[in-house]
Amino acid sequence: MKNKPYDDSNWKEEYKNFVSDKYKLGLLENGATSISQGWILGTIYSDWKKFKGYEKYDLIQNKGELQSSFKEFESKIKKKIKKNLI
Repeated sequence: MKNKPYDDSNWKEEYKNFVSDKYKLGLLENGATSISQGWILGTIYSDWKKFKGYEKYDLIQNKGELQSSFKEFESKIKKKIKKNLI
């Protein structure tokens, strides 16, 4: 997200004050060196956002209200074909 309504440029330093786990502190200081460490660092970032109250700015997941079934799609196509052929 480019235009964030919050500043997360210093999130690692802020989160260090609230964590005592040496593994997490190492990730915050040195960064991730593997994909699994990247996942953990992403989880830490999500925890920081929840702690600060910024998770409300995340995108809302589609609950299915914009989905249609294949039967609906197929019936619309058949109607269009009938209109053009008859």
